[in-house]
Amino acid sequence: MMGWFQRFKGVLLILVVLSLWEAIVMLGWVNAKILPPPHAVAIKWWEYLTPQQPYDPESGNRMDWLLSGELIQDAMGSLYRVLAGFVIGTVLAIPLGLMMGASPPAYQLCNPLLQILRPIPPIAYIPLAILWFGLGNPPAIFLIVIGAFFPVLMNTIAGVRAVDGIFLRAARNLGASQATIFMRVILPASTPYILTGMRIGIGTAFIVVIVAEMIAVNNGLGFRILEAREYFWSDKIIAGMLSIGLIGLAIDQAMSLLNNHLLRWHRGLEH
Repeated sequence: MMGWFQRFKGVLLILVVLSLWEAIVMLGWVNAKILPPPHAVAIKWWEYLTPQQPYDPESGNRMDWLLSGELIQDAMGSLYRVLAGFVIGTVLAIPLGLMMGASPPAYQLCNPLLQILRPIPPIAYIPLAILWFGLGNPPAIFLIVIGAFFPVLMNTIAGVRAVDGIFLRAARNLGASQATIFMRVILPASTPYILTGMRIGIGTAFIVVIVAEMIAVNNGLGFRILEAREYFWSDKIIAGMLSIGLIGLAIDQAMSLLNNHLLRWHRGLEH
């Protein structure tokens, strides 16, 4: 019994919060137009998920119907921007981070500029992104690249610089070349840091895409939340927010599984 409780206590907490939320609204302590009850949010979420028009078997197959809901289309648009920006930012950050971490001259050259740029939030680039790229996907992806770049970069640098000098000296004493040391010592030792940076980076990318969609594009979860605000559809706003949370949870769990798979050798992950 205790094992079952330990496994599902997180779900029980969610149910308790939903019950309290429902009771507070039903008792009239909060205006239902400002904070709709969970059952109203669930109804709106289902309407958001499913097509607005009834399914016509002559106009397409069943899969077309399942994928025609507004929520599915918005989620796919947001995920495309997140993945595109995250991949570009990661591909740029990892080589630069490895170079800066392994080479003190490269670190001294690049670090001042990066430390000036790093504190600037991606949101501050929105005016420039629109001026440079116009509207649509390009400015949104550009902002996501910035959001994902710095977490991956800084963790990569930290991972390389944290490699124990004993390992490096041992490899040199055994006659390993610099390339071998990099591939067999530095890169494996810094991999946990890199993967942690990627996990943080994709979370940041998802935050940035929501803001970018409120400004630069006409679809996606962020755009839909902004649209719902204009019409005071509180239930749809919360439904969109919960959708973002669920997708973010799925992405984080996928990254966690990837980390555990790639770091099976790492101490602390062995069972």
